[in-house]
Amino acid sequence: MTRSMTQNSEILCIGSVLWDVIGRSASVMRQGSDVPGRITRLPGGVAMNIAMTLVRFGMTPTLLTAIGRDPEGDELVHSCARLGMVTDLIYRSQDLPTDRYMAVEGANGLIAAIADAHSLEAAGAKILRPLMHGPLGYENTPFEGPIALDGNLTLNLLEEIAQSPAFASADLRVAPASPGKAERLLPFLKHARATLYVNLEEAGLLCQREFTDSESAAQGLLDRGALRVLVTDGGNSATVGSAESVLTQKPPSVLVTRVTGAGDTFMAAHIAAEASGADNDAALKRALHSAATYVSGETPL
Repeated sequence: MTRSMTQNSEILCIGSVLWDVIGRSASVMRQGSDVPGRITRLPGGVAMNIAMTLVRFGMTPTLLTAIGRDPEGDELVHSCARLGMVTDLIYRSQDLPTDRYMAVEGANGLIAAIADAHSLEAAGAKILRPLMHGPLGYENTPFEGPIALDGNLTLNLLEEIAQSPAFASADLRVAPASPGKAERLLPFLKHARATLYVNLEEAGLLCQREFTDSESAAQGLLDRGALRVLVTDGGNSATVGSAESVLTQKPPSVLVTRVTGAGDTFMAAHIAAEASGADNDAALKRALHSAATYVSGETPL
């Protein structure tokens, strides 16, 4: 059953909701490798991955995205609703197909990936109508809760969101989706209400310089005007930084069996921890533990 939407929604997840097609092998791979493994198709996309983790932590996310009115889209919307997400405000297009993401992972990590989010990009501002024209909010009475926003939207739309009165009261949590889209977050680099979740490479792209660790990357982003940042560096460290403090922790050591979705899991776990009242130290620790559990192949709880 689809869960209904109210102005008091716990959190909005805006961005890509699509089918993840992931090929995984236990073998070390390189360009041209042809090895045995497993191929899975699961609901995915940055906004979806964040929403799935938020559900596991007891929150009820509302999805704002674009999904086609094709059989794949119907199946995807049904899966989202069955998982406990609010789906009745998703923009459903007759003309645009449901988006897909395809990745290949080996024992040595992510080998290659292609994100086909063209329908989300083509839908543009249509996915934001519930925030502009109700029921979630209006420009003169904006939504006041947390919003998880991903960089699969176009740069023009992200610039519009950064300046829009409809987002002026929200607690914006923003992720770039991939290093290739990191620079789409530039409109939020000096935003008064945005927390940025990036990895070391993405931080370097935003600052146009290289960093050797998460702490220096966080400080670099703060120096560029960021309000608050969380920077991850794989199994090495993660840092949460603001004008008040900069805190760095090391994640638990685990055997890595998957990587796609790890950053989204980290972000969602951190948001959920803070929503439950955790302080900086406890929220970062919980997020790192959840991400480590995820990459080890288990389900974060």
